[in-house]
Amino acid sequence: MIVQVTYNNDFGGTPYAAAEVTAPTKDIDQALEYAYRWTQNISGSWSRKIGEDANDNVKVLHHNFDGSGLRSSMVGDEFLVDGKTFKVAPFGFEEVV
Repeated sequence: MIVQVTYNNDFGGTPYAAAEVTAPTKDIDQALEYAYRWTQNISGSWSRKIGEDANDNVKVLHHNFDGSGLRSSMVGDEFLVDGKTFKVAPFGFEEVV
């Protein structure tokens, strides 16, 4: 299942497509959790494919001009999966209707 990750900015910045994650599941909730986990900088950099956060199932769609890695997914970002959009909430995800 493919999850498209869009990073939003509450400070007037333009949203941008950050990643496309191929989750090895057909369950939407599991796919969302998988995409969230693999767009985190826990032990390395997911977007620069460094350390334990590197995952071949994650396609990086945005690159910073200065070569720095992208931030981790966070509250307010949007994940599109199976034709439905979900916002990252303080706990879990909320479907955008």
